[in-house]
Amino acid sequence: MQRIRMSLPYFKENDWEAEVVMVNEKYSDANKDPLLVKCIPKDVTIHKVEAFSKKITSKFGLGSLALRSLYQYINYVNHLLANKSFDLIYFSTTEFPITILGNYWKKKFNIPYVIDMQDPWHSDYYQNKPKSERPNKYWFSYRLNKYLEPLAMKNVSGLISVSKGYIDDLQKSYANLKLIPTAVITFGAFKPDFDFVNDNKKLFNLPFIKTQGLINIVYVGRGGHDMSKSATLLFKALKMGLLSDPLNFEKIRFHFIGTSYAPQGKGIPTIKPIADEMGLNNYVNEQTDRIPYYNGIFCLINADALVILGSDDTNYTASKIYPYILAEKPFLAIFHPKSSACTIIKTCKAGKLISLIENNTTISEIHHELLNFTNASNKQSVNWFAFKEFEASNMAKLQCDFFNKIIN
Repeated sequence: MQRIRMSLPYFKENDWEAEVVMVNEKYSDANKDPLLVKCIPKDVTIHKVEAFSKKITSKFGLGSLALRSLYQYINYVNHLLANKSFDLIYFSTTEFPITILGNYWKKKFNIPYVIDMQDPWHSDYYQNKPKSERPNKYWFSYRLNKYLEPLAMKNVSGLISVSKGYIDDLQKSYANLKLIPTAVITFGAFKPDFDFVNDNKKLFNLPFIKTQGLINIVYVGRGGHDMSKSATLLFKALKMGLLSDPLNFEKIRFHFIGTSYAPQGKGIPTIKPIADEMGLNNYVNEQTDRIPYYNGIFCLINADALVILGSDDTNYTASKIYPYILAEKPFLAIFHPKSSACTIIKTCKAGKLISLIENNTTISEIHHELLNFTNASNKQSVNWFAFKEFEASNMAKLQCDFFNKIIN
């Protein structure tokens, strides 16, 4: 959703007129932020389709928003395509089952379609993981995705991805994808979001208490067992500091916010249990409930310092990296060295980057950076000229250039 929201203001200046088809938000149980529509251009047409109620479908074990709206999408978009001329269908969503309709619409209306792979779809990542670390309903979703992904990829006209690794993996599975255009386009940085939050601070509140004399280090984003390595490194460094320099490290409080995609009140903590096992429960708080996007930015702006935990998945790229840079706070990022987020941080000279592959100096490096956070004069210094490469306006242009390539 964020990809499209941040791109819409720039499509027209790149000679593309976009219409959006989405599920009516009343059918989603995800945390909503109605303020997000304020940045969408007034002249963009937005169509809303219905969906089957989750209250009914959940009785049959069916909760996926994509599957609940598939029938409604077919009917609505069939009518839309039959009555108006379109050059391209662009799927940019992590509700991947909906993308199988691209194949159907291409055959029926001869319109090319592009899929934006923001995450892996059918993946073996969790196959060797304990059941406790697998996503909810993994057995069913794994088998369903194994069936649906080939349908979506069979006649796709082009692939965009946030990670080259996602495209490489798909090309290994589907030979036809080696013959179509592909592009790696990361998410974009959208400064207007920060301007909006700074101009409307009274609309937001902090989900944690700021106590005078304490150093509040904030992380806003998902957790998960794939981040346990980076979390363990972080807490080892904290424990080292508490033993060697309690005067400074006793001031540190970590706040992990919005770590689960589960409905409100049903998320299972994945970060704090690691800290608790290490005897650090007084220094680490975790709120699994998601918070509205702009409220998340408000948290970043009001933190004393920031930390970003990366996944042990080499293809993981954190879209949240840009808000962390735009917040202009000192931050520590722990990523797999092959993650594209590392390139962004290095290019912009933003924050301190640590590899989650532990070596003899890893804990000491994190310890040193945490100590820096306790120093009030520690400021973030960013190469803003280099950062322009990653702005949403530039990413939207890359998308439009790719669309031109497809239709030509």
